[in-house]
Amino acid sequence: MARTPDREPGRGVAVAHGAFNVVGGLWPLVHLRSFEWVFGPKTDVWLRMTTGGLLASAGLAQPAAAAGPGGPAHARRVGLGTALTLPAVDLAYVPRGRIRPTYLLDAVMQTGWITAWLRTSARPAARAGAAR
Repeated sequence: MARTPDREPGRGVAVAHGAFNVVGGLWPLVHLRSFEWVFGPKTDVWLRMTTGGLLASAGLAQPAAAAGPGGPAHARRVGLGTALTLPAVDLAYVPRGRIRPTYLLDAVMQTGWITAWLRTSARPAARAGAAR
């Protein structure tokens, strides 16, 4: 029995993680005051805007990629790329005192996304073919 497009491994994770990344990326752009209340004041406005824009862009790309043929594997690469990069920064700069310890909450969330992506297949077509 062939999988329906909505049931391919990774599509649900792509949509959920994409939404998470869009919200996380737009938050400092839309309401800097609340973002800084949680994560601390930012001196480099250009860096905040760049990081937020890139994260939102990646978030928009994830569900869009997952909708196409072979897309869940691409969405998985984008998802793992963001979910591995962000905690690496968090874990490097919190101990140095450059960013607030609240960024460790983000590291925990990203670890959850990494786990979700690793539980999905990188090659859904191979699994679907094996089920016949």
